[in-house]
Amino acid sequence: MENCIFCKIIKKEIPCHQIYEDENFFAFLDIRPLNKGHTLIIPKKHYRWVWDIEEEYSKIVNKLANTLKKALNTEYVQSTIMGDEVPHAHIHLIPRYDGDGHPGLVSLSNIKDVSPEEMKEIVEKIKNNL
Repeated sequence: MENCIFCKIIKKEIPCHQIYEDENFFAFLDIRPLNKGHTLIIPKKHYRWVWDIEEEYSKIVNKLANTLKKALNTEYVQSTIMGDEVPHAHIHLIPRYDGDGHPGLVSLSNIKDVSPEEMKEIVEKIKNNL
């Protein structure tokens, strides 16, 4: 899709804090994180909805969720599929922490302030645990 922000990120036309890439999927830190380590996993091929994806999605989601748990020292990573914020299939992986300001499910309005330096540190922690 010509104007899809996620397609532009995959093509490296827009910078991101990339943590993973293979032939079918791409993962990067959300620029509006709900917690430190909030990751988006997207297919490289443009699909509108997660349920339209032909490639195996669950293996990479499981791998990255477990990597986030280890790298960021948390027992709980929430996975969320919303789909209306960007019209490109994506899954959110959101590490959860005690007292993170999200009682129960995460609140989309409770965005955390994470500096670019912290984002780089988080990327390195995650990559070192892949």
